[in-house]
Amino acid sequence: MLKKHIKKQTVEEFRKTDKDSGSAEVQIGLLTKEIKTTAEHLKKHIHDFSSRRGLLRKVNKRRKLLRYLQVENPKSYEKIIKKIKT
Repeated sequence: MLKKHIKKQTVEEFRKTDKDSGSAEVQIGLLTKEIKTTAEHLKKHIHDFSSRRGLLRKVNKRRKLLRYLQVENPKSYEKIIKKIKT
């Protein structure tokens, strides 16, 4: 679970317009942050299998959203891939 200020910062970074909070780009950005925090948690707590399952669900959801974005808006897909890799 992301803290409010981190979530707000991520939404501001990935949104397309001022009132955008649920587009595919924003969802991908939030999932990326959650994946990073969950992965760090799992490095410390190796036997936390419920968190591992949650991580796999988040990775799959992000993969599906990226595939959707690649088909629907290739320019936005390229832009978000560059943001995620940094």
